[in-house]
Amino acid sequence: MSKKLLAIVSLLILSSMVLAACGPKVAEGTVATGDLVTFSGYSTTEIPTLDPQLGEDTVSIGYIEQLFVHLTNYDLVTADIVPEAATAWTVSDDGLVYTFTIRTDIPWVNHNPETGEVKQEVNADGDPLFVTANDFVYGIKRACNPNTGSYYSGIIATAIKGCEEVYQVEDPENIPQELIDAIGVSAPDAETLVIELPGAASYFLSMTPMWTIAATPQWAIEKYGDQWTEAGNIVSNGRYVLNIWEHGVSRTLLRNPLMPEDMQGGGNIDKFVTNVVPDTSTGYALWLNNEVETSGIPDGELEAHLATFPDESVSIPDLAVFYIAYRMTKAPFDDVHVRRAFGAAFDSATYVAELRQGQGLPMKHFAPPGIFGAPPIDEVGVGFDPDFARAELALAGYPDCEGFPQVTLLGYSGESTLAWIEFAQANWEKELGCSPDLIQIEQQSFSDLLTATKADDIEAPSMWTLGWGPDYADENNWVGDVLHCENAIRMKRECNEIDELIEEARFESDPEVRKALYAQIEDAFFGYEGEYPFFPIFLRIGYVAEHAWLDRIPALFGGDQWYTWTIDEAAQSAAQE
Repeated sequence: MSKKLLAIVSLLILSSMVLAACGPKVAEGTVATGDLVTFSGYSTTEIPTLDPQLGEDTVSIGYIEQLFVHLTNYDLVTADIVPEAATAWTVSDDGLVYTFTIRTDIPWVNHNPETGEVKQEVNADGDPLFVTANDFVYGIKRACNPNTGSYYSGIIATAIKGCEEVYQVEDPENIPQELIDAIGVSAPDAETLVIELPGAASYFLSMTPMWTIAATPQWAIEKYGDQWTEAGNIVSNGRYVLNIWEHGVSRTLLRNPLMPEDMQGGGNIDKFVTNVVPDTSTGYALWLNNEVETSGIPDGELEAHLATFPDESVSIPDLAVFYIAYRMTKAPFDDVHVRRAFGAAFDSATYVAELRQGQGLPMKHFAPPGIFGAPPIDEVGVGFDPDFARAELALAGYPDCEGFPQVTLLGYSGESTLAWIEFAQANWEKELGCSPDLIQIEQQSFSDLLTATKADDIEAPSMWTLGWGPDYADENNWVGDVLHCENAIRMKRECNEIDELIEEARFESDPEVRKALYAQIEDAFFGYEGEYPFFPIFLRIGYVAEHAWLDRIPALFGGDQWYTWTIDEAAQSAAQE
């Protein structure tokens, strides 16, 4: 895919500048209503949230990337950490203090969907509000607060001094102020953000593009509560503003006319329109009719698509690893032998080769190739071993699945996931003797699945499908951020010696020692004596149908940077006539 990004030709018209009485200028803008360069897309799911501190899924994170600037960003070509809200940073000699210089010309804005106006937020005195280091302090402390309800709170908690003490507080309703004050984030002035670490984590800088620690508008959150991210309410600071969010139906983003010119992103797309459709087949039909720019490709259409549209087929290895997880406190998966049996009875190689038609790599452990600390792909983990699986199920007291109770397997909505969980069901019948009626299959939207897996043991499913894509390129983002007992809230892992190894590896300074520790940790989870909180299945390498008039570079970490994408308007218009 070309890495060339066309220079943006502004189609946004700034209205007259309003001078606040005895104060600085307050900017207002109106999004142009003429011909806009428009990206049309589809989604099979609702956006779970637009709140930076609450985002935990790829859909939410993708939109948050457009609506909010982050502390730093990733270079799409090199994956280097590059400036965003922070223009520069320094690290103390002991690696425990990071000091960021924050630019102070990024406005907080609100978009009125009815009038098309984008107005800069002002304070009580009518002075314009720009992003400051204090807004990052608020966002980070908000993320550390367990009452915020953020999954990613557990991920950043171990990386920021004092955050974990607040996140793990015994009485969340009565958090001592001194604990909050002790969180290692401060703003000596509007342009300076200081973050203190509990230990010298060599990967910390690679975490700084994460949405969880983005600046958020305290006044808007306090005014609107849970409704602060709705269209018309939301106060944001990114390259786009939220124009429409009709839940479960459609959403539209428009260029933010008040964004500093050097932060617009280089792309030329003024408007992103996404409609919710029931499945990928519907979306692919829209692509064939030139009504959307990109699409997933239904399994049954892949071979024909590659033959017919070789120049409009893009293979994207996104480093996302998919798995089937267990509720470890719910019988029969409270028995490690059952967990091992079901994992070792799944034929990942056949699944990838036949059902996914080669789109991926079978996985035996969690972290994929390319992530620092990940073991070689074939050296750690059991993978498919039906003899071992049958022996483990017998050890659990269910030889040939005799007496095994009925359990539920919850998957995402969609045809491809149904094929995946039906394949699992068939494997368990073939290799373990478990009748299909013992594995009750259910499907829900992604956001509903996330909610269902947080329920108590009675209401929660026995098993469910999930995937994990990288937030930063370190093994800690895998075994530490997903499987550490304090983060595995859905699986309900109990803390043990594996977590001690994770904590040791987290702050180990010798990279070779870290690698050895992570190989030991992966084996402790997925080896023959492994705990098996879930079983890894495949690393996704998926084909996407993409019209030739779109030029983009997919992001490996965080959300895609839509503001860097370009569309050849002439080619798009010609195809749509």
